[in-house]
Amino acid sequence: MKICVFCSANEQIDPEFFTLTEELGKWAGENGHNIVYGGVNQGLMECIAKTARGTGSMTIGVVPMMVEKSGRRSDYVDVEIPCDNLSDRKQLMMDQSDVFIALPGGIGTLDEIFTVAASATIGYHQKLVILYNMKGFWNGLISLLNDLQAKGMIRGDWHHYIKTADSLEEISRLI
Repeated sequence: MKICVFCSANEQIDPEFFTLTEELGKWAGENGHNIVYGGVNQGLMECIAKTARGTGSMTIGVVPMMVEKSGRRSDYVDVEIPCDNLSDRKQLMMDQSDVFIALPGGIGTLDEIFTVAASATIGYHQKLVILYNMKGFWNGLISLLNDLQAKGMIRGDWHHYIKTADSLEEISRLI
């Protein structure tokens, strides 16, 4: 299975996020899953690629030209898929992946989560997004989604497109 991982490229974040990301990368490699990710050599992106690759996963980096030009491309990319911009990157990631796991991240990660989920809501695919709720990181977003649902702003049930997992064991069950 190809698992796309959306996550932070920042270094100055909770160290426990790195530990949990390493566990996910190790699990992916040990279970024969490959990793699709943004191809950046920083933060949780570098962490997932290094660990997954070190335990047998192939890593597929979807790398925008701006990342390449700035010298931030990871050395842990086995297959590089170059792209022009972030819109292209999201589409290529969707095309390459079977399921999506969102680790802690910021604006870019939110953009990726909602692009995939919105595409699913109108029928472009039936792929899940899993919010890996490390240390309750996604609790605020989950509350917001529940509030939007209660106010009738989400057609159907958002849980059909976005799942939540508090542990690696829950991720294993969802996949």
